[in-house]
Amino acid sequence: MTSRHRRPTRPSLPLVVSATAVAALLVGCTAPPPTTPDPTRGGAASSAPAGTTGAATLEEAAASLRAEVVVRGLDHPWDLAPLPDGSLLVTERSGEIVRITDGVVTPVVADLADLFAQGETGLMGLALDPAFASNRRFYTCQGNAPAHDIRVIAWTLAADGSRADRVADPLVSGLVLSSGRHGGCRLAFDAAGALLVSAGDAAQGGNPQDLAALAGKVLRVDPTSGAPAAGNPFLTAAAAQTRLVYTLGHRNVQGLAVRPGTGQVFAAEHGPSVDDEVNLLRAGGNYGWNPVGGGSYDESVPMTDTTISGAVEAVWRSGSPTVATSGATFLSGSQWGALDGTLAVATLVGSHLLLLEVDDAGRVTGTARPAALDGDFGRLRTVVQGRDGAAYVLTDNGGDDQVVRVTLAG
Repeated sequence: MTSRHRRPTRPSLPLVVSATAVAALLVGCTAPPPTTPDPTRGGAASSAPAGTTGAATLEEAAASLRAEVVVRGLDHPWDLAPLPDGSLLVTERSGEIVRITDGVVTPVVADLADLFAQGETGLMGLALDPAFASNRRFYTCQGNAPAHDIRVIAWTLAADGSRADRVADPLVSGLVLSSGRHGGCRLAFDAAGALLVSAGDAAQGGNPQDLAALAGKVLRVDPTSGAPAAGNPFLTAAAAQTRLVYTLGHRNVQGLAVRPGTGQVFAAEHGPSVDDEVNLLRAGGNYGWNPVGGGSYDESVPMTDTTISGAVEAVWRSGSPTVATSGATFLSGSQWGALDGTLAVATLVGSHLLLLEVDDAGRVTGTARPAALDGDFGRLRTVVQGRDGAAYVLTDNGGDDQVVRVTLAG
């Protein structure tokens, strides 16, 4: 079966928003304070270490960002991958893969007849194989209706980009699916070439702390076989599913960002009514979400329950209100000036781009909120750096969503 017929789409005229002209609207360098003191929170009492940019420099650089719309007419786009030819591959949650070339949107013929698309779940995360240039292989994470689970599928993209065919169906299966809530599934390759897969907790209280449940976790798998990746922390576990687990105790990880030149992996995660988090992942780490109480899904518990032995504190927390942190990437290259090495995080409810300055140890030492991407585009689902060095942001408002190209002016 091929993908459904797509509505006509036309290239959009660039809409440029000058951040310099509205720099006075720039939000301060720290988020609202958390409900309890947290010395690991970005912008906390410690100052930036020597050799890093100070908060004023971060804000000044953020104020120089410019944004232009390169395409309109998408429907709840979820993830984006830049292709070697300069075009962009995009997944839409409702069930379509599209390719964007010079502002023109073209459907990719793909069999998505078994897709479960309901609530927060559907066609979600997307990642290119590190050897894509030679093997044309890419990966998606999606709900599966017949099995009622969430799966990672491996595909190959035709040389002309017109169609995609499943080649490992599934590569990984059994990620917990309930109503569709907290099905968030982001994909990323780590520095060792293993495929990272985030698995939301499916809004079920026992999942995050249950090592045998593929929910409330970040998994780490071999992208060829779907087997547990070499070096995983629970390889000797009796349960086969547990061997896939890299970290546990998560609520709904929506973003995974691998820091260039290091082995560091950061996860952006939705909190309940307080405390969205950015976490620095450590093999076997427990990030402290344990929403059990009275047999129900108790969202009044702390996002990181420090009574859990070894619970890992977040490196940044939103406090209240939450902003719904989503897809994330590191801005990398001299074209970013003082923003080179900054972690950029899209926010849905916050409708802004969050910039986090991170030191060598992975601690957040400053934040900024560029005016060019603060409210003008609505909900922001993800941000990905393209092959041209610019950052590409997907909006998620429904019906007429956009791809926004972000660069540093000057």
